[in-house]
Amino acid sequence: MSLHSKWANIKRKKAALDSKRADNWNKILRILIVATKKGGGDISSNPSLRLAVEKAKEARMPKENIEKAIKRGTGDLEGVNYEEVLYEGFGPDGGAFLIECVTDNKNRTVAELRTILSKNGGNLGTVGSAAYIFGNDKDNPIFKVKITSTENEVLLDKILEALDDNDDVQEVFSNYEDEE
Repeated sequence: MSLHSKWANIKRKKAALDSKRADNWNKILRILIVATKKGGGDISSNPSLRLAVEKAKEARMPKENIEKAIKRGTGDLEGVNYEEVLYEGFGPDGGAFLIECVTDNKNRTVAELRTILSKNGGNLGTVGSAAYIFGNDKDNPIFKVKITSTENEVLLDKILEALDDNDDVQEVFSNYEDEE
């Protein structure tokens, strides 16, 4: 017989699922607020807000939460002031990262990113140091860097995982490709 009750197992699984959903909703709420600040609160005339609302609906976010985020972005409600920030960095083997963040505290975010990169053989770059590699199409960098060793591949995986776990990070672009 099992030493744990069925309810305890269900509760643990539900708590993990709820935690993931809450993290996803927080990221989407930040995107909604920033999109509203940039282009206004009218969904029909603001394409970035329209896309953010579609993402929120896909994540099954309640309508009230979406409306509150839009009101916060227009200034109708008090709340945290989020900004969209772009950071550039380099990893092992000289590959570049372009990190898009939405944050309420730039100083905290830059310190967290600097720590993540430096612990794993990388460093944070200055404005323009890596952006030229990505040009206008961030998904297709101008040139790619091959990973030369398994050590560097492990470090790169650690960097990407840590960046993904960071709440402020929305999207990460890199110019690495596997050597096969």
